[in-house]
Amino acid sequence: MDINAALRAFVRTVEKGSVTGAARDLAISQPAVTKHLRNLERHLNARLLERSSRSMRPTAHGMTLYEASRNALASIDAAIEGVRRDMGEIEGNLRVHAPSCLGAQHLHGMIMQFQDEHPAVTVDLILDNRTVDLVYENFDLAVCYGRIDNQEIIARRIGWIQRILVASPEYLKRAGPIETVEQLVGSDIVATTVILSPRDSLILCKGELTTEITVRPVLKTNSANVLTSSLLAGRGIGPVQVNLVTKELADGLLVRVLPDYTVKPTEAFLTYPSTKFMRPVVRAFTDFIIPKLRAIDGIKV
Repeated sequence: MDINAALRAFVRTVEKGSVTGAARDLAISQPAVTKHLRNLERHLNARLLERSSRSMRPTAHGMTLYEASRNALASIDAAIEGVRRDMGEIEGNLRVHAPSCLGAQHLHGMIMQFQDEHPAVTVDLILDNRTVDLVYENFDLAVCYGRIDNQEIIARRIGWIQRILVASPEYLKRAGPIETVEQLVGSDIVATTVILSPRDSLILCKGELTTEITVRPVLKTNSANVLTSSLLAGRGIGPVQVNLVTKELADGLLVRVLPDYTVKPTEAFLTYPSTKFMRPVVRAFTDFIIPKLRAIDGIKV
């Protein structure tokens, strides 16, 4: 029996809650995972998993083995990569999660720069606007917006994501100039689902003063591309991240609305699981990416 392979299959089965999920993460077949689990239980003469039609959960013996094994395997991986690093090579796979707006606009290019410096590094970049479980979904790193409440997660602060109100000149010509906050109430609003409250309220800041207003969204979306395309098409006024529209503002395709006001900013963090030993490739990427993210126009450190 390959004890290393069996323990890896066991750890991923516990974290994913199924043989199917473990097989997918390990890039092996489901029967292979099942065989590893069966051999491991036979080797230890103990039942490690409680099996049901929907999930698999560790027994008391299984949980003890899981807690010891996951850190041991991570330590082995880190040690192997550490030797390779000392030999002058950073390699391995990175699984990174980020919001689609920041990921497509900026993070993707930064990752390619990192790979230019370290050709032996492969990356799985997953972009969507949701909160992920780093351990369960086997991510090494994630860019997160908002407060981090999970005590098992290590978070390095990137900065504040700045947002402003913008619209196309054509929309403002058709709808008339917007000179007061109150005028926004009757205006067409295009926004992401993240920035508006469930009651469609928007928080604006002027210095240290904040104002909350209820707006009328004609379009809500979870896509930054849809948001900017709609604004460029003159569909309304939108609260948008500065880093998404820097060029459009410079080219005059979009203009600021109520320039004395900003939308309430959101704090951004780079997070990783504290339960994992930080592999050299993860450490190298973290040191590389943090200053680049902080340098993005529209992120205030």
